[in-house]
Amino acid sequence: MIRQRWLTGVAAVAASGSVAGRAFAQDATILDVAYAGSMGSMMEGPIKSGAADTLKVTMHGRGQGSDALAALIAGGSIAPDVFVPVTPRPMRTVLAAGKAQSATPIARTEMVIAYSPKSKYAQQFADAAAGKAGAAPWWHVLEQPDIRFGRTDPATDPQGRNIIFTMQLAETYYKRPGLVQKILGSTVNASQIFDEPTVQARLQSGELDAASAYRIQPGPFDLPYIRLPQDINLGNATLHDTYARATLELDGKTYGPEPLVYYAAVLTSSSHPERAAAFVDWLAHGAQPIFQKYFYDSPAGAAPLHA
Repeated sequence: MIRQRWLTGVAAVAASGSVAGRAFAQDATILDVAYAGSMGSMMEGPIKSGAADTLKVTMHGRGQGSDALAALIAGGSIAPDVFVPVTPRPMRTVLAAGKAQSATPIARTEMVIAYSPKSKYAQQFADAAAGKAGAAPWWHVLEQPDIRFGRTDPATDPQGRNIIFTMQLAETYYKRPGLVQKILGSTVNASQIFDEPTVQARLQSGELDAASAYRIQPGPFDLPYIRLPQDINLGNATLHDTYARATLELDGKTYGPEPLVYYAAVLTSSSHPERAAAFVDWLAHGAQPIFQKYFYDSPAGAAPLHA
């Protein structure tokens, strides 16, 4: 009788442990999320913690240039649950490869020039940002030959191309022939190109004087930045025809500016499609206050993408 009770108790504990284990496993669902490197501070901070609290998932993030991630996903080298790039092109690469069926717009941004408070040119940048009377314009400060300017690789990252488009548009807008060459040098200028997640840290340390950035990036690092006219910042979808004046030939391909919209998609290979879909829906709706706090704009007017 005592043995029977003991066995019954062991079975009950085992059953209880099994149920608890299943519940824990459910609560500990891991979502692999590949996202544009420009989103790093927010994704690894409040988005990760918010997803854990709201959706009971553990987010494992991978921040990198959107084009590079899209190529890895399309080629089968990586298989995250969710992909979050900036601009439509990398998402269309993934959709065309059959790795996702649709993509939801979740946020929008614009191009800015971030600068280091430790730079010897910091006051000149601050005066330009404030529009101070008699101050040199931002592009004039950047034209100085010893400026250390940072940007990302235009071959693998949309932002790397977007700063080139911005400078091309600025050259026309300010009537400054040769502006692109003076500030950026060659299209792929190795002395200026860094991995996207490291650029803001290099500004913080003073290694760089200024850098290409999306408006969402400098804030988390307490870095100042200069906002640019809508005609050149790629942030106004209604100015598509104006932006279309910029173009770039790179590695046999022709690129043009695209709206700076962030999209999110559940990949067809996801191990947790329902949780991944809930995560994408949360990004598009419940997480919007987080996006706003981190200087993202609403994607209002941007249409979903489909395979």
